[in-house]
Amino acid sequence: MWLRSFCTLVETGHFTHTAEKLYMTQSGVSQHIKKLEQYLEHPLLTRHGKKFTLTQAGERLYNEANQIILSLKDLDKRISIDPRYEGIVRIASPGSIGLKLYPHLLAFQQQHPELVIDYRFAPNHEIETLLAEQRIDIGFMTRLSNKADITLNAIGEEALLLVTPTSISTPNWDNLIELGFIDHPDGVYHASQLLSVNYPEFKHINQFKRSGFSNQINLILEPVKLGLGFTVLPRYAVDAFEDKTHVNIHLFGNEVSEKIYLGTHANRFIPNRVEAVIEEIMTCLNA
Repeated sequence: MWLRSFCTLVETGHFTHTAEKLYMTQSGVSQHIKKLEQYLEHPLLTRHGKKFTLTQAGERLYNEANQIILSLKDLDKRISIDPRYEGIVRIASPGSIGLKLYPHLLAFQQQHPELVIDYRFAPNHEIETLLAEQRIDIGFMTRLSNKADITLNAIGEEALLLVTPTSISTPNWDNLIELGFIDHPDGVYHASQLLSVNYPEFKHINQFKRSGFSNQINLILEPVKLGLGFTVLPRYAVDAFEDKTHVNIHLFGNEVSEKIYLGTHANRFIPNRVEAVIEEIMTCLNA
C-alpha cells in the first residue's frame, strides 16, 4: 500500500489528487510516504511548499516499485485460477496397485497433455511419510495410518493369490515345502496372511526355503514361471503379468484380501486437477 501511494503521488504530482485517486485523506498519503522513508532510511521527496521533487533514492524507488506494482496487477485473479487438467499431480502407491493404475493414468495424461502424472512406487511406510510431509498429493496404502494429519478412505479390496509353476495343479503343503518361496518386499506379510488361514501346518515363513527374491513387482513371477518356487502376490500384480500361461493361479476357500486406502493430507486444499485424477482412479478401479 505504501508503494502504491508513492507511485501514484509521483504520477499525479500532487498530494490532494493522489488522495482523491486512492480514496484516502491527504494526511493518509503523507503518512504512507513518511513510513516508507523511515523504513528505507532515505528521504524520497524534496518538498517545495505544496510541490516536491524526487531525490535520487526516490527516483530509483519509483522505477523499482512501478515494476512491482505492475507484476501484482490482477494477482487475485491469477492465484484463483485452478484448472482441472493442468499441472503436476504427485502420486505414490505400492507396486501392485501401481501396475493397475499407472498405465491408465498415462492414457489419461495423453487426453490432457497439460496434466503431468508424477508416479512413484513405494512401500506403505514411505507413502505415509510422503503424505505427512506433503511431498505427494495422493497416496495409496494397504494399511491404516496412525498420523493425525493423514486422511484415509477405503476405496476397494485386492485379493492375495498363491502362484505356482504349472507343474503344480493342486498345491499341497509338501509341494510348497519342496518348491521354496520366491520372496519380495511384502512377501512375508502376504504369504503369512494367506497361508496361515489355508494350511494348518503353517507357523512361519521360515518353514520354506528361500528360493529367490525380487524387488521389481513386474519381475517377481519370472522365477515362478521357470519352476524355481512359489509366491503370494496381490491380484493386480498377477493380472499385469503377461505370461500367465506358464504359471498357475490358485484360489482358496478361505480368501484373503487387502483393503486399499486412498490417502491425502488432512489439512491441505485439494486442487481441481487432483480431484480430476482421483475421479479417474475410481473409474479405473471400479471398471
